[in-house]
This record gives sequence, C-alpha cells and structure tokens, in this order.
Amino acid sequence: MTDDSLLEAAATLSRRLHAGDLDATLSQITEAAVELVPDVAFASISVRYADDGLETVNATDDSLVGLDEKQYALREGPCYDAATDRAQVVAPDLENDDRFPHYGPAAVAAGVRAQAAFRLFERNGTQGALNLYSCRPGAFADLDGLADLFRHQAATAIAYAYEISNLQEALETRTTIGKAMGIVMERYQLNDERAFAFLTRLSQHRNVKLRRVAEELVEELAERAGSSDGAGASSS
Repeated sequence: MTDDSLLEAAATLSRRLHAGDLDATLSQITEAAVELVPDVAFASISVRYADDGLETVNATDDSLVGLDEKQYALREGPCYDAATDRAQVVAPDLENDDRFPHYGPAAVAAGVRAQAAFRLFERNGTQGALNLYSCRPGAFADLDGLADLFRHQAATAIAYAYEISNLQEALETRTTIGKAMGIVMERYQLNDERAFAFLTRLSQHRNVKLRRVAEELVEELAERAGSSDGAGASSS
C-alpha cells in the first residue's frame, strides 16, 4: 500500500475501533479487516488460552470456524502458528506452500487461496491472533505496513476494552458487597464497619472470594423474598 493509503486506513481504523466491551471490540476488528485490507474476504480471531485450548471468536463468516478448527486439529496453518508460536504468518499461495502440506489442500478445497495471520494481544496467559482469508492467489504478499498499523490500533482498542471490563467488574463488585453489608447490618444490628469485618471473616474462613460471599447473601435474600411472595399468593 502507498503511504497515502496507509494514512487513510489509519484514519478509518481510528474511527472504527472505539472503546467498548471486549467482544464488541474484537468484532469491530474483524469487520474493519474485511473492509480495509485489500483482498480480504473473511476474518476471524483465534484465541489460545492458558491451558493451550484454542477457540475461534468473532468470525465474519460461519464457514471460518470449521477452517480454523481444522488448523487447530492439525496443529498447522497460519492462524494456528500466529496464535501459538509466531507473531506474523503470511501465506499468499496456500496451494503450493510447503509449510502447510495438510491444511493447504483443505483450505483450497474450501475456496481459500491465501491467508495471513498476526498476533493481536497477549494477556494473562491468553494470546489472540487476527486471521485474514482471501479467495485470490497471491494476496497479502505486501501486507507489512498495514499489518503493523492494524496491530497497533487493535492493541490500543483491546487495552481500553480490558480497562472498561475491569472497571465494570469493580463497580459491580462494590455494589454487590454494599448490598450484602446492608443485609448483615439489618440481620445482626451491626454498623457498616463491623458488617464489612463480618463478611471478610466469612470469606477467609470459607476460603471464598469476598464478592462470592456477598453474591450468595444477596441471592439468598432474593430467594427468600420469592418464596414469601409465592406463599402469599398461594394462601390468597
């Protein structure tokens, strides 16, 4: 791509990739790849988890799930390599690519003639790679500049998504613990400080996270309220 084309792509990416939850952000990335990268017919993201499990997410076409899973099963192919070992893999001619003797013919039979994949993120033992599929032989031979641009912009968007997720989780946790403290204060006639200490001791004694202890108390109260409403309705 020319410098002008890269600048235009950068501007478009900045508009397309904005902070949201992680799933929405990954979906934006695959959709933008199909729109902006020349010759891309479909795109998906391969996620490798800490236990070495592999999963395809946010595919722009359902047929990609089967192709990606074939690569995982064979332990061979651009998306498998990028999700596990290599930062970037480009295969402009899958029919004649000696690196993928088993996967290449399967991809060509499915109408995919070229592929590229590059690492998008690594976090807490999890790695993600963007997979690009083309029906044109020779595609992606000159992908470097655009791949670097995509990697940078996507990494920024994903980092924001994780921050938003963590913030939402923190706010939800605080709200749940606050509700549980209210239950304990009312049930045992304690002030807020002693109610929090009670929850903390319960968490430590059971070796369960404080949030889970709080959730159980809130759920228990909701169940009791539901049972009471049901009993009242039956008696009437």
